Amino acid sequence: MMEELLKQTHIAAAALRQCTDQQRRDLLYLLADLVLENTATILAANRLDLDKIPDTDPKKDRLMLNEQRLENIAKSIREVGDLPIPDGHIISQRTLPNGIELKKMTVPLGVVGVIYESRPNVTLDISAIGLRSGNAVALRGGSEAWNSNVALVNVVHQAIRKMGLPTKIVTLLPTDRALMHDLFNATRYVDVIIPRGSDALIQFVRQHSRVPTIETGAGVCHTYVHAAADLDKAQRIVVNAKVSRPSVCNALDTILVDRAIAGAFLPKLVADFEQWNVEVFADEDAYGILEKTPLSRLQMATADDFGREFLDYKCSIKTVDHLTEALEHIREHSSRHSEAIVSEDETACQQFIQEVDAAAVYANASTRFTDGGEFGLGAEIGISTQKLHARGPFALEKLVTEKWIARGNGQVR
Repeated sequence: MMEELLKQTHIAAAALRQCTDQQRRDLLYLLADLVLENTATILAANRLDLDKIPDTDPKKDRLMLNEQRLENIAKSIREVGDLPIPDGHIISQRTLPNGIELKKMTVPLGVVGVIYESRPNVTLDISAIGLRSGNAVALRGGSEAWNSNVALVNVVHQAIRKMGLPTKIVTLLPTDRALMHDLFNATRYVDVIIPRGSDALIQFVRQHSRVPTIETGAGVCHTYVHAAADLDKAQRIVVNAKVSRPSVCNALDTILVDRAIAGAFLPKLVADFEQWNVEVFADEDAYGILEKTPLSRLQMATADDFGREFLDYKCSIKTVDHLTEALEHIREHSSRHSEAIVSEDETACQQFIQEVDAAAVYANASTRFTDGGEFGLGAEIGISTQKLHARGPFALEKLVTEKWIARGNGQVR
């Protein structure tokens, strides 16, 4: 069953590669319109999924669609349609001494398999990116979002059919875990697999897939408040990074703060953290400061609270003596996703930027900006934390490989 679905997707990919830039753009504009036209149907399907999730589960926010989110998704699809296509670009060209004309150009990867959890908006994001970049996509979402994903892929198929293309360009795969083995071994039909979700999911795919894998890593993100920080600025950055949307990978997990300013800075967080009901796991020094404040959800941190991706209204706090100690902590606990320093000392900022090994490094800004849309790349498949092919927001521009084209006139070797 799985092999046949993937074979059909592989065959359908050829039709998409033959589409012009304008045809692909028109397809995405049409898809954006159809998403809005089918809002009621999509939200009804999403409600079936939401009703199975307790209100206290932080995954519920990831799963939820509403009119505003669908409008934003439709806007994002149009923005992807406006981006230049990444394939068909001549990277280099030359004529060899024997007269052969040689070119190297960008071409679509072919079939991109994406495994993801909870977030049905990813279904449309990936479909749009795949269609614009000339890649067919095989989508394997989580069972908790099955009804939503079926409704969304039906809308994608409406757009594809209206453009006279085979619907298997975008294929929704079954969620049966037993069938994952077939996907992992489909080296003939799938060119790359991209896992997007928890660290456990990513590691499972890495360990079992024979198809090449591009990781989009879990986010264990730190914000370091340096001794030379503007404390009001640091407060805004830390609070935004933690509470604006805690269930996403670029949200703050650990606050590092210089001991010299901890007594002045940490109480500034209390009112906002109380408003958002943030639970704090503080080391001994930070605990001693915060226990004298009205912060109600305060616990003594354990070693396991550092290097932990909370994905909730929770964070840990570690006091450090200086920049070197902060860098050592990040080196030990970072997932290499997004890291930030808040400081008015340009030398400290520059050292932080140079030494921190992460896909995105910030000075005096929130880690919440690590996002394809925010970076002007359009919708993203995820944030790549590896170093081969793509790093950071993994979007349209990276869904290509290269092809050599040689034109001769009877030359032989």
